[in-house]
Amino acid sequence: QVQLVESGGGSVQSGGSLRLSCAASGVTYSSYHMGWFRQAPGKEREGVAVIDSDGRTTYGDSVLGRFTISQDNAKNTLYLQMNSLKPEDTAMYYCAADRHYSGGYFLLAAKSRDFGYWGQGTQVTVSS
Repeated sequence: QVQLVESGGGSVQSGGSLRLSCAASGVTYSSYHMGWFRQAPGKEREGVAVIDSDGRTTYGDSVLGRFTISQDNAKNTLYLQMNSLKPEDTAMYYCAADRHYSGGYFLLAAKSRDFGYWGQGTQVTVSS
C-alpha cells in the first residue's frame, strides 16, 4: 500500500526558504514518477515539480529557477527545496506519485481520475 507523508511546511517571510519532505512507503522510485502539487484557496491544484523514474526533472513555469526537486532513494524520501519564496507561493503543498504520468503530463494530471497517489498536504505560508 502506497503512503505519502509530507512535512516541512510553515510560515516564512518573502525571500526566505523552506524544504519540504515526503516520506514514501510502498513505492520504488525506479517504478514511480514522484512530484509536488500545490493548491491555494479558491484556486485549482497546480503542478509544481516532478522527478521521473529515470531522474529527469520538470518544473512549473512559476517556480522554475527557485525550486529544486530531489529524492534520496536510501531514505525513500522526496524533497522540494524552495528558495526566494513569494507570497503567491502560499498554498497547501501535496506530494504525489504515479506510475504512468511523467514530466509535463504529470504536472497537468491533478484532475485525472486515474492519477495514482496523494499525500495529505503541508501548508506553506509566505508573508510580504
